[in-house]
Amino acid sequence: MREVATFGAGCFWGVEAAFRQLPGVIDAVSGYMGGTKENPTYEDVCSDRTGHAEVVQVTYEPQKVSYRELLDLFWRMHDPTTLNRQGPDVGTQYRSAIFYHSPEQQKEALASKAALEAAGTYKRPIVTAIEPAKPFYRAEEYHQRYNEKHGVSCHITV
Repeated sequence: MREVATFGAGCFWGVEAAFRQLPGVIDAVSGYMGGTKENPTYEDVCSDRTGHAEVVQVTYEPQKVSYRELLDLFWRMHDPTTLNRQGPDVGTQYRSAIFYHSPEQQKEALASKAALEAAGTYKRPIVTAIEPAKPFYRAEEYHQRYNEKHGVSCHITV
C-alpha cells in the first residue's frame, strides 16, 4: 500500500533530496501546488503571480515510514516561522505549507504543529499553512533530483 504526502518548505531541490533519504519513501517529486494557473512553468511560479508553492510530493509506504515521521522531517528541514521565505529565497512560492490528502493527514498535521507551539520549539509563531491538497503539477525535468545531478545543496537544515 502506498500513500502520498505533499510539503512546501522552500526551494524544492533540497526538500526532495532530504525526503529521498528516508527509508520507506518510494519517490519524491518536485512540483507546484496551491495556485490558480493550470500547468504552471517555473517562470510562472517565480513571477509570484500564480499563487503556487514549490512543493515536494512524497510517495511512501506507511508500513515502513509513518506520516508522523514525514512531518517530523518536514519541521526539522526548514524554518516554519518565516513567512514566504526560506534562507535567501523570498516569495510566496517558498512558503511553508502542508497540503493534506486525507482527514487523517489534516488531523496529524494540525496536532504536530500544535505540539511544537505548545513546546515552545520556536521563538516566533509558526506560519506554516495547512490546507487541502490541490492539483499537483510536476516541475520541469531539470528540477527533478537536482541535487543528485549537480551536487548542489540547498539551505535546508537536515
